[in-house]
Amino acid sequence: MSTVSEPSAATSDANVENITQEHEVVQDNDVNMDASDDNNEDEEDEEEEPDREKVKILPEGASEDGTCASFQIVDEDHTLGNALRYIIMKNPNVEFCGYSIPHPSENFLNVRIQTYGDITAVEAFQKGLQDLMDLCDVVEDKFTQSIRDL
Repeated sequence: MSTVSEPSAATSDANVENITQEHEVVQDNDVNMDASDDNNEDEEDEEEEPDREKVKILPEGASEDGTCASFQIVDEDHTLGNALRYIIMKNPNVEFCGYSIPHPSENFLNVRIQTYGDITAVEAFQKGLQDLMDLCDVVEDKFTQSIRDL
């Protein structure tokens, strides 16, 4: 990984001009990124509508008291599964959380949650999704700020 350092007094004027030009390109990209962020906000507003077909509770995996449930998420893979499992397991009210991909050719992610009884599995699932979204927002903000600081 290379780092960009400030030019020393011994650096030639040509090198200083190259560094300045590169910095201007980054600033131009920042402007473009801001403009595309406005477009992304419009797209995000459209995406916030829940897709009722994306997640469903598997009836054979749910308990009567609501402390256990299995969820099936369509068109997701290990990227979401492992991150979601990790976040849900951080909840002290969750006894167990695991996920599986039934078959590589199927676009399903199955998530199983068992709680100690203080909250339902659905509440734990919703909290896990919200916590993961919050974590992603923090990472995105820090990344964007680091890019702008260059």
